[in-house]
Amino acid sequence: MSQLLIIFATVFLAELADKTQLATLMFAADRQSSPLGVFAAATAALALSTALAVGLGLAAERYLAMLPLKLLAGCGFIALGLWSLWSYVRTTPAA
Repeated sequence: MSQLLIIFATVFLAELADKTQLATLMFAADRQSSPLGVFAAATAALALSTALAVGLGLAAERYLAMLPLKLLAGCGFIALGLWSLWSYVRTTPAA
């Protein structure tokens, strides 16, 4: 049970205030969208993407067992952060 609580807390904190949640907030703020509809669509999308991640994880289990996954994930997040910063610097006009 404690493993499930750790998974819940990790995913909850990772999703909190990320682009997905901000997009959901924007959809919910649109008066043309039903709040219940936004909730249902966002929940379905998150459930489907999570199912896909679990399925890919299971399929890749034997190949990933030898890799340092936390190191690879950390490097991936750093790469995404650097890419985001580079995109910002590249598209922001010089003062």
